[in-house]
Amino acid sequence: MSNNFYRSIFISDIHLGTKEAKIDYLIDFLKKTESEYLYLIGDVFDFWKLKSGWYWPPLNNEIIRIVEQKVKQGTRVIYIPGNHDSRMRDYAGANINGVEIQLTHEHISAKDKRYLILHGDEFDSFVITREWLSNIGSWSYDALLRVNHYFNAVRHRLGMPYWSLSAFVKSSIKNSVKHIERYESVAIERAKSQNMHGIICGHIHKPANRTQDGINYLNTGDWVETCSAIVEDQSGEFHLIDWIEKYQNRGELVRIAA
Repeated sequence: MSNNFYRSIFISDIHLGTKEAKIDYLIDFLKKTESEYLYLIGDVFDFWKLKSGWYWPPLNNEIIRIVEQKVKQGTRVIYIPGNHDSRMRDYAGANINGVEIQLTHEHISAKDKRYLILHGDEFDSFVITREWLSNIGSWSYDALLRVNHYFNAVRHRLGMPYWSLSAFVKSSIKNSVKHIERYESVAIERAKSQNMHGIICGHIHKPANRTQDGINYLNTGDWVETCSAIVEDQSGEFHLIDWIEKYQNRGELVRIAA
């Protein structure tokens, strides 16, 4: 059994189909962790990008193979589609190769606490009411990720560890910070309205584990910038994992394709 055995693992925003997806990190994470429950909380696939051009390296198939293997080994895998893979919402209620597809889910922790699980795009007013502006923002974000990719390719060649330029820029922009704060507040209010103890979501690529007004707000982050996940240990405690930091603490540098 893996040393990293958890009761539950929550990941989101992998964006398979984009060059920015940190597939090497994710494969390492999936191989070095085990769990009773594995939640894939949206934007696993990026159909927005795949519509404009097919990009599917062999490592993407390795991720699917690993997930299928986990199902065979007894892990319950629940997939909650997001806005970038929203076409999968048409299959809500279905079971595909052992993977359950749901729109939302109520997770009961080992402490018998109720957590609402969803992707979170419904909390983003730009996605709901101003889709055209959201797409413009998406293009700008994609450009920033491309710069980030080459920036870290140079760092890698110099023997330097990965550092997310895109996450730094995003966290430094005042409007972005305010948008994230509004998003988190709306998510917390949703959990309160449904008498939940907490909420676990993704979507905004901003990992978090904090408590506000008695609600535990957990955001999984993503696998294009932060390479983060939320895990629940056997006692029912939730933790935010930074897999890049774990990599670098092991003295490893991940291959970054230029």
